[in-house]
Amino acid sequence: MNTIKKILFVTVALPLGLVGLGALVSSCSEIDSAFVEFEEDNNLNDKNELHYSLIGIISKLQELTDRTIILGEVRNDLTTLTESATTDLKQLANFDVDINNKYNTPKDYFAVIQNCNFYLSRVDSLLKIRGKKVFEEEIAAIHGYRAWTYLQFALNYGTVPFVTEPILKEKDADPSLYPQYSIKEVCDYFIEDLKPYVDTDIPNDSPDMDEYIPIRILLGDLCLWSGKYQDAAKYYHDYLNKLGYEKPLSGFSRTDIMEYNPGTCIWRNKDFKDVEYHYNPKGAYYIFSIAMNANNEEYNGLTSKLDDIFSSTENNNYYFQATHSKAYDQLSQSQKYTLTYFDPVTSEMDTVSPPKDLIYSDELLRGDLRLSYIYNLSPYKNSNDKYNKYYLYNRKLYTSSWIKIYTISQVYLKFAEALNLAGYPQSAFAILKYGLCDDNYGNYLYVDDDEKERAGDLIKFNPEEFKKENTWGIHSLGCGNVECDTTYIIPELATREDSIAFVEQKILDEMALECSCEGTRFYDLMRYALRHNDNEFLANKIARRDGELNEDLYQRLLERKNWYLPLP
Repeated sequence: MNTIKKILFVTVALPLGLVGLGALVSSCSEIDSAFVEFEEDNNLNDKNELHYSLIGIISKLQELTDRTIILGEVRNDLTTLTESATTDLKQLANFDVDINNKYNTPKDYFAVIQNCNFYLSRVDSLLKIRGKKVFEEEIAAIHGYRAWTYLQFALNYGTVPFVTEPILKEKDADPSLYPQYSIKEVCDYFIEDLKPYVDTDIPNDSPDMDEYIPIRILLGDLCLWSGKYQDAAKYYHDYLNKLGYEKPLSGFSRTDIMEYNPGTCIWRNKDFKDVEYHYNPKGAYYIFSIAMNANNEEYNGLTSKLDDIFSSTENNNYYFQATHSKAYDQLSQSQKYTLTYFDPVTSEMDTVSPPKDLIYSDELLRGDLRLSYIYNLSPYKNSNDKYNKYYLYNRKLYTSSWIKIYTISQVYLKFAEALNLAGYPQSAFAILKYGLCDDNYGNYLYVDDDEKERAGDLIKFNPEEFKKENTWGIHSLGCGNVECDTTYIIPELATREDSIAFVEQKILDEMALECSCEGTRFYDLMRYALRHNDNEFLANKIARRDGELNEDLYQRLLERKNWYLPLP
């Protein structure tokens, strides 16, 4: 078992030369010795060997975790850097990255890909016991890791060398030998590659089920990027509604949340006394995360350093390097919070919102409450001048043990995006405002008969598991009882295409509000810009992150090649 684990790590040196577009980093003697061992251990056909091989791949995924979040956050419109940010981070934010930037290390993507390719080429995929394929679940998991890694690789580099077999000879480590795949070509390949495993369970001996990427979610993502919106919607829907594994947004009431220490605001109005309202972060629980060494020593790998960038820590002398941008503040504060409450005078339910002229103790409490929950900025009590005046604690990213990659709310929002683009804007908007379930249809959810018939099973959910008390709109996670907000609607528009365009913008805004700090925003903007062939959209959004247009950055982002990192 130890031999297999050692071999797995020796082989990760092989892709370095491919990504470096030059000679192999390892010496010939290292390569030869590794290949001798490969020949001796021709197949992976033991459960223990497979376990260690999986651990080896997860350990290589650790190299990508922080970078996945950083590349999606630092390059978007919701995050701005402080003067304390490193040169490498500033290069990322300015889209002016060179080959020496620490975050421009494509070899790490190939390390995962090479290990997955080797694993899949050597595992005995046909071995059966009592008619069941022994390694089917592990093989499905590895196919998922490889597809996810290649998607991240393509999103960050635009066009990438495409290799699906292990590189075992030095002469084969020449990138010119392999085709260059675009984002769409990568997606189209892995859609077909993953389809055979759509109903395969993840390894059932894993104590941490969220270590494996659900194949249906991956297929949904690949189809979304490839423009196959009907298929994407089906994969997301079937994941959320899978019998026995249903995923309603939350099992908790929006008001029963004090145990989560939510962000809180109190406002006063002449018509009623103190009213307290909250943001419930429970809806953002994760479904795939990558374990870091601090949580599980078995992985023998890295700890996350995200907190040193997005929060005040001892490691950075309390000088956080990134925080929320003015563009994020403006988007959040432009939202409307709505509260329904029982009026003790009239004995009826009433609907209220904070008055526009309300003076807040902190302007981050205005509008959507998620921003004020995520970023906790408080005075630092130590008077030592070397420390920042303020201590910033980012509730989403402060962790060294687990880095979440997929959350339930992300899946719902991508499901809404796919539904909308497939031609079902009312159903997509219902995910934002109400939540799709039979109880909500009976109360206030409106989807006309024509769309209901066309959408069919895509908007049907198990009524035993999806109920009013655990199914509500994503927008309500930051804006309260949004189902009662008469201004949060699709207006009367001339055509269905107009409605789709309107809802598409609402979904994009909601992705910003709900998924900030999760490493997805830059890619959401990119997907929209590619879909509409609109470079100016992405350029304008990001160049205005600090409230005013950065003309140099705007001009740079008008050229699509500058969206991607340079391959060395």
